[in-house]
Amino acid sequence: MTVTDLAERIEAAFDGGDPDPDLVEEAIGLIDRGEVRVAEPSGGDGGGWTVNEWAKKAILLYFRVREMETLEVGPYEYHDKIPLKGGWAERNVRVVPPATVRHGAYVSPGTVLMPSYVNIGAWIGSGTMVDTWATVGSCAQIGADVHLSGGVGIGGVLEPLQAAPVIVEDGAFLGSRAIVVEGVRIGARAVLGANVVITASTPVIDVTGPEPVEHRGQVPPGSVVIPGTRTKSFPAGDYGLPAALIIGRRSASTDLKTSLNDALRTHAVAV
Repeated sequence: MTVTDLAERIEAAFDGGDPDPDLVEEAIGLIDRGEVRVAEPSGGDGGGWTVNEWAKKAILLYFRVREMETLEVGPYEYHDKIPLKGGWAERNVRVVPPATVRHGAYVSPGTVLMPSYVNIGAWIGSGTMVDTWATVGSCAQIGADVHLSGGVGIGGVLEPLQAAPVIVEDGAFLGSRAIVVEGVRIGARAVLGANVVITASTPVIDVTGPEPVEHRGQVPPGSVVIPGTRTKSFPAGDYGLPAALIIGRRSASTDLKTSLNDALRTHAVAV
């Protein structure tokens, strides 16, 4: 069966048919192996992304056809519908206890998972570090050579079906306790300082020029970002609302490690 045929059958089952568990398992297997992604680069100069809604529908059907079961992993016991991913030695992935990855998430060879959590539908590129207590939500797309520092929260999304997941592109660095949710896209090589919170409505303000330039729902590639506020007037007075400030650019002329160190030192970014 081709992927196109499988997608059409998943669509039909989701729209009211009786889902075939074997069909759903086949679809989830493709996502688990990275052969199908919930979202993928669409190519072209714009650097856009395409959301594969049928893959999301397969995940939702998976919850419908699976039964609750007790899972035992060494001294740990779980009670859930979704099995845990395994076979890490064969996948060439380092997994430090008690890191947890659900079946249906793809983790590329060369990834390091400290005690962390990766949800179904997520995709993680090679060379990425998911540090201690970081979470990668359902369907989030994390590129290659990304560093998610301790306690980073990457939001998940399954519904609405057309909603884009959080996307963190290649070479980005997210500082401790940074939070990215609601389909925000972090551009390649961007640096987020500690405690930066970015939602779809958070103003991301470039303050490096003579006039502020505002972005929403995305951080441009190579940006160095810190937490900030923007004053807004209310009947009870003026108050600072959360914002994210772009205070510099990461060098594109040197390798990832060197340019990251330069960015952190130059802009005194807390990580």
